[in-house]
Amino acid sequence: MAKKNIDSELYSYGIYSSWDRSSKELPKLKKITDEIPLQLDIEFGYVIRLRGAKGKRIQYKIDHPPFLDEQGSPAEPFTGEYFVNSNDYEFFLGDTIWEPIHNKKGEWTLTTWLDGKVLYKKSLYVKGV
Repeated sequence: MAKKNIDSELYSYGIYSSWDRSSKELPKLKKITDEIPLQLDIEFGYVIRLRGAKGKRIQYKIDHPPFLDEQGSPAEPFTGEYFVNSNDYEFFLGDTIWEPIHNKKGEWTLTTWLDGKVLYKKSLYVKGV
């Protein structure tokens, strides 16, 4: 039996509308850009499209500028995993700027893997206004 091909596409990246993480709706693209203004509550990241990956798991990591977590320790990269539940699947990976905003400035690198192989790796730069 032939192995099924999986298609993937980095569909968009940049600034998005606010995202309700409990909704099935992805945020709407507002602007394609690598430069994100240092602004409270701005949503940024990327959307990938996967075709033919139903039943697979995608892993992600967000490397961010150094800042302290709520316990006062250096915050680790944000990581996680999602189950691909359809053959035509869209996935948003991103974050938003929260208080205090001064320590969120710098390079944010977003990486997504499928079957242990990097699908997409994109750096976005949060810059002061």
